[in-house]
Amino acid sequence: MSGMTSTPTPAQVQAQMATTRDRLAGFAAGFASGATKLLVGHPFDTVKIRCQIEGGHGRFRGPLDCLASTVRNEGARALYKGASIPLVGWAAMDAVQLGSLSNYRLLLQGGDKTRQLSHLQHALAGLGAGWTVALVASPVEIIKMRLQMQYASGAARQFRGPRDVARHLMRTYGALGLWHGLPATLAQRSFFFFLWGSYDVYSQWLRSLRMPSGSAPPEKLVNFLAGGMAANTFWTLCYPVDVVKNRYMTQPDPSAIPFRRMFAHVLRTEGVPGFFRGFVPSFIRSFPTNASAIFVWESTVRLLRGETRE
Repeated sequence: MSGMTSTPTPAQVQAQMATTRDRLAGFAAGFASGATKLLVGHPFDTVKIRCQIEGGHGRFRGPLDCLASTVRNEGARALYKGASIPLVGWAAMDAVQLGSLSNYRLLLQGGDKTRQLSHLQHALAGLGAGWTVALVASPVEIIKMRLQMQYASGAARQFRGPRDVARHLMRTYGALGLWHGLPATLAQRSFFFFLWGSYDVYSQWLRSLRMPSGSAPPEKLVNFLAGGMAANTFWTLCYPVDVVKNRYMTQPDPSAIPFRRMFAHVLRTEGVPGFFRGFVPSFIRSFPTNASAIFVWESTVRLLRGETRE
């Protein structure tokens, strides 16, 4: 009869519900995303970290001077200092972040993967993913940054590698020394609310556009562009917190300034500009790095789940 909807068959209902494969796909695809992020983004990250930590101390006049000075004095390989820990760490971090994001979305969907979430629900899933991945990100980032901030080479280096940093932190702060920066990391990762909320906003907007042929943009192009724009939004909003987090986690041990007081310290010693040291390389890095990583993640998830949307 017209105007009546048919009742889904048991097979149709079963197809709508999330399977174990659906729940694991996000974790597996996250490894591919993390490897992409390292390859594209680590040199930008080294410049950003050095500009943030050095602040107004006069070592560098700006991001380009930092880049040139690093390559001139330490060689191009110095741009990948500390990359061994993110090689594993970023893959693990993205696996945890994106896998948990997928599962928080499924939780909000009530297990029905065809149910559309609101922008707010996507943002809340992002917040949960941010807090979850902070447990992995905190030790990875503190080790990475301690290695990136070494300017000496050879025997003059304080740390020979990630293991040296880990041993030093545990000697200084105890068994949980690798999580010394966890409160700061939780604060910074809370901005994943805006990353994944804006990603959904940008994705819907891009899908509403039309190509010259009159068709909608390809889904892979939507993933790439929305991922880059969402990353730019995220870093614009969270950058001052990121500066404070990194200053706190790289100050001489034992930490003299608590995280909650580091905001006032930066403001008092460097003023408002201190919160935006290294912003330019971070902003430039964020689009290609995260656009590529999210593109790889979305594409891999679709492949693993057997989805065919182009």
